[in-house]
Amino acid sequence: MLIDSHCHLDKLDYDSLHQNVGDVLDKAQARGVDYFLSVGVTLDSFPAMLDMIRPYSHVFASCGVHPLDIENGFDYDRLKALAADERVVAVGETGLDYHYQPELAEQQQAIFRQHVRLAVELNKPLIIHTRAAREDTLAILREEGAERVGGVLHCFTESYEMAEAAIELGFYISISGIVTFNKATELKDVVRRIPLERLLVETDSPYLAPVPHRGKQNQPAYVKEVAEYVAMLKGESVETVCEITSRNFFTLFSGANPQ
Repeated sequence: MLIDSHCHLDKLDYDSLHQNVGDVLDKAQARGVDYFLSVGVTLDSFPAMLDMIRPYSHVFASCGVHPLDIENGFDYDRLKALAADERVVAVGETGLDYHYQPELAEQQQAIFRQHVRLAVELNKPLIIHTRAAREDTLAILREEGAERVGGVLHCFTESYEMAEAAIELGFYISISGIVTFNKATELKDVVRRIPLERLLVETDSPYLAPVPHRGKQNQPAYVKEVAEYVAMLKGESVETVCEITSRNFFTLFSGANPQ
């Protein structure tokens, strides 16, 4: 079993690359990818994404407002109503991104805190985006009691020290296709050092396609390359990486019921 723990199925190319979402899932399943978590980034786009995946019992959803999308609108009550859906197994994508919008740091922090509070209220784990905001991300998670629900730092590109601190809070670390890039030397070292029992794998489709697909639009089928690369770095078999990361997924996202 292999799981793409973070993809954006509503953002893939359905004009020239894929016929529909069923086509995307079939291509992935042909490569051994059995389950998917489709992650929302805005409240306006979430209902259509949920409708898209609802016929597919092996696809789960997460609902949140990405820190780089907060200007598109945030309403706590609306987020709460959407995230309460039984197909929603996590709150997010949420977090902090000071790399692209440091001028919105305070607003990002306020909205991030509300996501964490909602996750605790709904007893659903968090999906965290963090870039150039290590200290503030960890501080907010601690201050808001995120350890009560746990979560994942997705598409991880930060330091081993941050990963270690997040793991102490009960979080997992998710590895994307970035790990296959030649210049990702620090990330490769992080993967070597983190216990496999705390790792997930993802594509973040349609972004960040792994080698040898780099430059193409990413898709869930390519999570296999991520798992293979993690296996190489860890000195483990691909089967072991698939088995343990899949088990990690269902441990973290307890509302995701395998069919």
